[in-house]
Amino acid sequence: MKNTITFLCLVFFSVSAISQKEYPDYNQEVAHHRAEYKADFLTNPRSPLRAADTSMLDFFPAKKEWAIPAAFQRTPEAIPFIMMTYSGQKRDYVQFGNLTFKVGDQTHTLRIYQNLKLIQDSTYRDHLFLPFKDLSNGGETYGGGRYLDFRQGDIKNGILMLDFNKCYNPWCAYSDGYNCPIPPRENHLDIDIPAGERNFKGEKKH
Repeated sequence: MKNTITFLCLVFFSVSAISQKEYPDYNQEVAHHRAEYKADFLTNPRSPLRAADTSMLDFFPAKKEWAIPAAFQRTPEAIPFIMMTYSGQKRDYVQFGNLTFKVGDQTHTLRIYQNLKLIQDSTYRDHLFLPFKDLSNGGETYGGGRYLDFRQGDIKNGILMLDFNKCYNPWCAYSDGYNCPIPPRENHLDIDIPAGERNFKGEKKH
């Protein structure tokens, strides 16, 4: 455990230096990401939101301390499993790896997954999915948890940057009728993550 914590501390300082070089204005970078996120709702024909609804999307102020480097460990022997959705549908996933990171003095682990159907599509072959829950759910954030998406290329030298400022709500937060994966129990964090998307300020569609 001591070696893991020391490694994560070294990673934090090295990744922070790289991030400052790539994104001299971090708030601007997050604002650009959120603008693209809102725009995506208007181009997807299955979207639960219209243009007027996007003004009711709500986010925590961007805070760079919630962009956290995580040590990645591949799990090539993981066995495929069924991840349930809030609609009752079943989806086939496999764990791709483990992510170990620190918040304050606490070390946490999250699992990151691949959707076995989605990766058959060449467009999403390297897509990685990270559903999680934290203690803010049901209060300031959606009770069903939130998501982060990555590409395999985002893992650099055994490190994946977990930018919780970019975590987002499943579509089930806005409307019924969607097959939103339920974050597995092993991805339930025992801390608040006051970053990323908050509860939708509009009325949920039924």
